[in-house]
Amino acid sequence: MSELPAEASDLRPPTDDAEAHELLTHGVIDLEGRMLDASNVTLVGAIRHGDLAAECVYKPVAGERPLWDFPDGTLAGREISAFLVSEATGWRIVPPTVLREGPFGPGMVQLWVDGDPDVDLAAFVRRDDAALRRMAVFDAVVNNADRKGGHIIPMPDGHVHGVDHGICFSVDPKLRTLLWRWAGTPLPAEALAVLERLADGLRGELGEQLHEHLTRTEVRCTQRRVADLLRTGRHPEPSGEWPALPWPPF
Repeated sequence: MSELPAEASDLRPPTDDAEAHELLTHGVIDLEGRMLDASNVTLVGAIRHGDLAAECVYKPVAGERPLWDFPDGTLAGREISAFLVSEATGWRIVPPTVLREGPFGPGMVQLWVDGDPDVDLAAFVRRDDAALRRMAVFDAVVNNADRKGGHIIPMPDGHVHGVDHGICFSVDPKLRTLLWRWAGTPLPAEALAVLERLADGLRGELGEQLHEHLTRTEVRCTQRRVADLLRTGRHPEPSGEWPALPWPPF
């Protein structure tokens, strides 16, 4: 992404998620271009509010293509739902994300994160990495149908973000991911504790938040996926009823 212009030297990036949320919610978006390889309209630009400034991704609802297997709601609503689940886990997998009005109407606005350019993604996604394993659990919860390598963003500080969650939360098993390394193996104690917390949240505040963006059936299926993970105590395995790998993988 482009750097802030010299005249904006008095502006600064957000230092924490609270400031990022403030910026994304109230900032003025100055669009700079479009990501042409995205299947739906995905715009990038600068966002400013007070002395805060950063780069962002904006996906307007008006630019979404209808999907036969995701007939209800919006892709933007699924993106914000994935962010809500990510926040509930405490793993901060999804970058700060809001649903708001933008230059082309309501849509998802997400903080742009610059990954570590020195990381070889093709090699990284095959590693036995704790952050990737958390992401595999998260994807199983949200039923992510598109965990490509390019949707995994390892950061310079070692944190790993995940982006592009518009085709999550199907009521049918559609998990497609590059992160099958742990398939069938016991879940770590940390993951089990997080899943217990998610189960409680889905019966309460988190469930109510998701109902604003997903159907009740989709929320119930999310509850069932969490319950199944806790019952088996293991990472899921490919079902054989749906392609296990996304295409293209990167």
